[in-house]
Amino acid sequence: MDATSAFSLILERDPALFAIVGLSLWVSLSATLLAGALGAGLGSAVALTRFPGRQGVVVVLNALMGLPPVVVGLLVYLALSRSGPLGQFGILFTPTAMIIAQTILIVPIIAALTRQVMEDLWGEYADELNAMGVTPWRRMRVLLWDARFSLVTILLAGFGRAAAEVGAVMIVGGNIDGFTRVMTTTIALETSKGNLPLAMGLGVILLTIVVAVNSLAWAVRAWAERHAG
Repeated sequence: MDATSAFSLILERDPALFAIVGLSLWVSLSATLLAGALGAGLGSAVALTRFPGRQGVVVVLNALMGLPPVVVGLLVYLALSRSGPLGQFGILFTPTAMIIAQTILIVPIIAALTRQVMEDLWGEYADELNAMGVTPWRRMRVLLWDARFSLVTILLAGFGRAAAEVGAVMIVGGNIDGFTRVMTTTIALETSKGNLPLAMGLGVILLTIVVAVNSLAWAVRAWAERHAG
């Protein structure tokens, strides 16, 4: 019965359900784009430059890939609370706060994976680029373009991580009905309340999104390999 009711909510395009889905996609896509810009730049800089303590930065980036979401949520909460350094902006318990938390969570993932890809490419093309006297900025642009398909896969991985996040957004968003309630937090809340049809409906949609993202990442990688061949 619960499963039938869940699919009925989806097929009937229940407004509350799709409002939650829409907000979830908006928050996660925004966070992924911001994290992509920051992470790709950071990862490329670490890969293509040599500086004291670089190996330590690489270790930290790799370690932060497993950053606990609740810790991120706590830190963002403290920064955005009224007594925090950013409290004057009043963005705690808003979608903006949720985007910030998700961005912080996935920047290390994108940066670490980008660094590895760029470092591999630099090892392959270093002699040619140095011989041509390519400037560092131009060098980064050339390698980023060459790695574009890998970067798309990395961004998709970041989006999948953001879309499945619950701890951080629960802390900084407050799970406010009609304002900051996203799929993961709603599933947790509605399951605890016994409202299984809505929880299952959102679960089906979230699972579909995750499978679609992973399928797209696989398709991009396969297409890139054929194109390279």
